[in-house]
Amino acid sequence: MRQKAVRLALVGGVVLLALLLLLATCGGPDGGAATGARGSTGGAAAPVPATRVLPGAGPVTRLTVPPQYTTDRGWEIVGSSPDIAVSHATGRLAYLERSGGNRYRLRTVDTATGALGWQGQAWRPPDPLHYPKLATVTANDRQFFVTWSYGKVGDGMTPAATFVSLDLYDVTDGSRKRVEVPWSGPPNVSTSGPEIVISDGEANSTLIDPVTGTVSELGADELKYPKGCPACKELTEVYGQTTAGLLVGGEREFWVRGGWFSRDVAPEGVDKGSGVVTSVAGGRVLAKWALAKKAKRAATHELWAVHDAATGKPLVSAECHRPAIKPGRYPQAALSPSGDHLIAGNLAFDLAGGEGHCFEDEDGSSHLSLATVTDDGIAYGAENARDASEALSGGGLPVAVDLTSWTTGRLSRNARLPGTETTGVGVFRWTDRQDRTRLIGYPRVD
Repeated sequence: MRQKAVRLALVGGVVLLALLLLLATCGGPDGGAATGARGSTGGAAAPVPATRVLPGAGPVTRLTVPPQYTTDRGWEIVGSSPDIAVSHATGRLAYLERSGGNRYRLRTVDTATGALGWQGQAWRPPDPLHYPKLATVTANDRQFFVTWSYGKVGDGMTPAATFVSLDLYDVTDGSRKRVEVPWSGPPNVSTSGPEIVISDGEANSTLIDPVTGTVSELGADELKYPKGCPACKELTEVYGQTTAGLLVGGEREFWVRGGWFSRDVAPEGVDKGSGVVTSVAGGRVLAKWALAKKAKRAATHELWAVHDAATGKPLVSAECHRPAIKPGRYPQAALSPSGDHLIAGNLAFDLAGGEGHCFEDEDGSSHLSLATVTDDGIAYGAENARDASEALSGGGLPVAVDLTSWTTGRLSRNARLPGTETTGVGVFRWTDRQDRTRLIGYPRVD
């Protein structure tokens, strides 16, 4: 009887060991069939064992999000880069994945279905310790995902050379071009298009044609300063490019090289020599103007206007209180996928309806930072957040703003905000307890 019990124990141990081996091969970090895990309805969620989770329309980690989205289904990526890029024309989202040896690989996903798309080859950037930057640029009706990094490369025998390394991927098929531009000092890179502009934060710049990879340099003496504009040659800065040419500004006033001049397209009721570019996004220029001296609120307010980047024509504007202290950095503009709405900080514009609004108290104080806007005119942001980045990271009190009624409604205190929306799917980003960046795509409520 004792021998039979021993045999049964041995058989049970073998079965248990087999089950453990089976679980280890199916559910570990490299398992190919892992699915999303359900978490709580709060900001934290249960860890997902896979490095990439794309269950299509299946269940994924549940976060608290605005009521416009459902968390019952979606897709999830674990281990994404902080930056992402979206092609609204194709519905593809691009992100970078870190691989061995401080190498990085660009991957794409179909936002509508969660299906993996094309992927690039892994490469090592000149700054291997940080994720390269990622953006989208459009030229000649073609879109490209752009990754860039700045750093040094040397062989130990000669002084290290500093340069900007860019990889340009065709959005449709992933074909890649590599461009390396010698550069000294931290670069400013603009992908407002149609060319990529690298500038030194002043008047010197290098242009890259994403279609051909052609590189051309442009010095301060080639900027074609407007006549009768002494302020244009003070604190001159290249902001990016428009379809009409390079966008440049001085201490006051701005212009497109070989194109329009801000003084000629100034909105009504402003000092025509006071325009300052604050941000460029998707064929739109957001500029700040001083009101005309005879204006009733000239001493306390200024006018913010959205201009068409190709013609300079002002499209819509809003007045805001002058800040007590000039900001070191202006809020960056963000467009809805269709381009009908634009937001920046506490400013919001309905471009299709021709109306703008500044969200501030009567005394001029403002506590709102808008971060994302959708095609249906809903903007997401947070009160008491310093900027859009902090709002998207979970800082402040989350809010949703209806740009048709200009009303603000508070969301759940721990609600996550969509970083972007395309193909009817909101993309949410958060960092788990293992310090991994996760992207989750939640579809809009039907």
